[in-house]
Amino acid sequence: MQRSDVTHGLRIGLPIGLGYFAVAFSLGIIARKAGLTASIGFVSSFFTRASAGEYGIYTLMAAQAAYAEIIAMCLVTNLRYMLMSAALSQKIAPGTSWVHRVLMACCITDEIFGVSIARTGYCPPAYTYSAALVSTLFWASGCATGIVAGGMLPGGIVAALSVALYGMFLAIIMPPARQDRSVLCAVIASFVLSGLCSVAPVVGSWSGGTRTILLTILIAAATAWLKPVKSEEDSPNGQA
Repeated sequence: MQRSDVTHGLRIGLPIGLGYFAVAFSLGIIARKAGLTASIGFVSSFFTRASAGEYGIYTLMAAQAAYAEIIAMCLVTNLRYMLMSAALSQKIAPGTSWVHRVLMACCITDEIFGVSIARTGYCPPAYTYSAALVSTLFWASGCATGIVAGGMLPGGIVAALSVALYGMFLAIIMPPARQDRSVLCAVIASFVLSGLCSVAPVVGSWSGGTRTILLTILIAAATAWLKPVKSEEDSPNGQA
């Protein structure tokens, strides 16, 4: 474990955590309506770290849904992390123990995956752990703070704070999109198709997680087929 990897991970995770805090705060208000205390909300957010998943969990809890319904909803909503784990495995150095591979997969969120996959070369476990730790602490603290604050803030202010997370994610995906036209086309296609599928007659009734998984597979497969990344063997002079 290199100290520089830990320091870099903490530095990258801090702005992510600030964006997380704002979104988790609004989730905390929902969690309070479901009857969660601040301590329980902190623990649940620390180990879940998924805005859509937690929103569904707290909403179903407030509606007194069965445990099986809550578990099924959470699995479907967060299935996209399986795809992200498979992609991140290609960025882990050969010889890395399976324990580190499993723990890195458990650290994945949309933003942690983005900064890990965008890192030049192999992604060291210490980098992912550090970024995930600091951002997760902000996420869990935001949820606990939202529970304590309850519904004191106007809904418009809470909604405005939630926009920070989407702006942060755009900051992650835009630099590689500007450098590679194929990535830019994939990003644009994902925005357009995601919007169309959300209002389509049949697909629109599916959960957001299911649509995200299918679109990720289709867009990634189409991009890989149309614009494959050249390997070292295919590149002139052995350079990618």
